[in-house]
Amino acid sequence: MKAKVIVIGAGVAGLAAAIRLACEGHAVTVFESNAFVGGKINSRKFGDYRFDMGPSVFTGPQYLEELYTLCGKDFKTFKHRQLAHSFAYFYPDGLRMHLPAERSQLIAELAGKLDEEPEVLKAYLDKAAQNYAHIAPLFIETSLHRMSHWLNRKLFRALLRIPKYKLSQTMHTENQKRFRNPKTVQLFDRYATYNGSDPHQAPAMLNMISNLELNTAPFLPERGMVQIAEALYELACGKGVTFHLQEKVEEISLRNGQVAGVRTTRATYDAEIVVSNMDVSFTYEKLLPGSQRPAKILAQEKSSSAIVFYWGIRKQFRELDVHNILFSADYAAEFDAIFNKQELPVDPTIYINITSKALPADAPADCENWFVMINAPVIAGQDWNQLVPQMRQQIIQKINRMLHTDIEPLIEVEHCMDPLTIEKNYHGKQGSIYGNASNNAFAAFYRHANYSKKIRGLYFAGVTVHPGGGIPLALNSAKIAADCIRRDFK
Repeated sequence: MKAKVIVIGAGVAGLAAAIRLACEGHAVTVFESNAFVGGKINSRKFGDYRFDMGPSVFTGPQYLEELYTLCGKDFKTFKHRQLAHSFAYFYPDGLRMHLPAERSQLIAELAGKLDEEPEVLKAYLDKAAQNYAHIAPLFIETSLHRMSHWLNRKLFRALLRIPKYKLSQTMHTENQKRFRNPKTVQLFDRYATYNGSDPHQAPAMLNMISNLELNTAPFLPERGMVQIAEALYELACGKGVTFHLQEKVEEISLRNGQVAGVRTTRATYDAEIVVSNMDVSFTYEKLLPGSQRPAKILAQEKSSSAIVFYWGIRKQFRELDVHNILFSADYAAEFDAIFNKQELPVDPTIYINITSKALPADAPADCENWFVMINAPVIAGQDWNQLVPQMRQQIIQKINRMLHTDIEPLIEVEHCMDPLTIEKNYHGKQGSIYGNASNNAFAAFYRHANYSKKIRGLYFAGVTVHPGGGIPLALNSAKIAADCIRRDFK
């Protein structure tokens, strides 16, 4: 059956879903409330400085390549390169590390700076790679919610490795057992933040996230992260997808328990299939007000939010790289504040992304574009108008202390994003970036399925549903949703 399909939201998962369904011959229309495509992956200029406004780490390019191949396009036309270093790390006691892309050099750097046994580090990274290779068919590329998807050889091999995933242990517990230096533990605990979770609660299985960044260093598109959204939009247009920008969907229309179309701010549109790339909680609350909600799933703890400052800096800092982490002195207290107390941490870990290190056109000569981010709690009654300026000063003081500088006089342009603007601009409930957090052993099973079990013709893609947060997983959510549609509408 070839159907009329409406995709709500032009984030990367919405774009990927539109591409896949158009390639199967469906008539696809995408509605986006913003004036741009890409969702959180968008770009803005402030003065003479260009910034990627959202995700800044590009891993798993093979998932993007799948879409090029599907469209009959050569992925070599997507110009990108691997970075020489994954991240630069700065610890409060003055220790600094730049982790090379080449694995033997990476292990030598970690072993030398952190006094860890090279064989222990090698075994850890090998395990992360093996777990990722075996678990991807189960938790990343397949629906967990349909028995028919469980019947394949790759799945059985993954199930045999379940004991190796340490579902009963936390990321932090396993890392403490593996490494003798607390700094090493802190470095590997950091990967919980890639889906907005707490390493002291998230299952040890998530330690495999490090595979995408350390066994294969991050990449950077030649025009910045926004190039990903632009490329997907071009592929979708090439397959005949229609786009309605600045046209907000207000309701998903139903008839006799199945999708009938949507109502927007401008008109009503018929469709047999709707794919929502909107936050799954808001999909039910705002677009399906009269429908039964999966209360248990939607009630799960939300992932973290963020505060981001976009600073144009009138200086170049030779000690910084494209990706930089200025660690907290007490990581446990930081996560406790964010997830248990729902407060901003006293000593936050600071992430600084500087694309002008690799893309000089992103900043004027002898200047840099700083994307400065800290993890933050979701909206829970805090006074953000008071908290954000306070945190700005704390961040500046910490940068000054750790980099031995005076950063404030160097800030030429400035823009800020906080949980309130994240919720408003990107429709993330409570300002959450990834929907549900992964702060329990069975979090993967508590994410919403890529289809509705109650409404025929309704499907979901994006970071708030299975398989979770990050660009690789968002692209896979679109693949799973398209596969479900193929099976349901043969």
